[in-house]
Amino acid sequence: MKELCFATNNKHKISEVSQMLEGKYRLLSLEEIGCHVELPEEQDTLEGNSRQKAEYVWKNFNISCFADDTGLEVEALKGAPGVYSARYAGPQRSDSDNIRHLLQNLEDEGNRKARFRTCITLILNGQEHQFEGIVEGEITKGWQGNKGFGYDPVFMPDGYSQTFAEMSPEEKNAISHRGRAIQKLVQFLSKHR
Repeated sequence: MKELCFATNNKHKISEVSQMLEGKYRLLSLEEIGCHVELPEEQDTLEGNSRQKAEYVWKNFNISCFADDTGLEVEALKGAPGVYSARYAGPQRSDSDNIRHLLQNLEDEGNRKARFRTCITLILNGQEHQFEGIVEGEITKGWQGNKGFGYDPVFMPDGYSQTFAEMSPEEKNAISHRGRAIQKLVQFLSKHR
C-alpha cells in the first residue's frame, strides 16, 4: 500500500480522513515521518496556508503529502474568524475559548449564517493539486452536543436539526467541508495510483 503523509498531528483529523481513504493509502502523521516542528502557517488565505504546509513536508521529507487549512467564515463578522479560526480567541488555540469568543461576538446578531471551508493542497510526486470543500450553515445560540472538535458544538449545517457535535463521525464526514474536500482528494488519488 502506498504511503501518504497528512501534514498534521491532529488525531481527530487523521482518524476522520483514514476512514474516508478506506485502506487505499497508508496515512502517516507528521510525527510518523519524523517531523517534530510546528509547520509554518504564515499566509493570509486558507489556500496559501495549506500550500505552505504541504510544500514544507515535500521539500524537507521528500514524501507525497497533503495539508489542509480550514476556516469558519461567519457572514455577520465579514468572514471572520476565517484563516484565524484556530487562534480566534488567542494563541492558546483553545476550542472552548474560541467558541465563547464567537458567541460573544454574535450575541446581538440576528444573521447567524456561516460556512466552513476547507482547502487541501496535495503534492503527489512533486505535482501540486488543490481541492476545496464548503458546507453552509449557521451558528447556534449555544453549545449543542459533545462529539467532534473545534466549532462543531455551535455549527448547524443547512437542512439539519443537529450540530456537527451531535452527529456521528460517519454522518458528519458525509456532509462536512473536510469530508467534501477529502472526497475530491480521494477521487483524484484513485485515478492517479
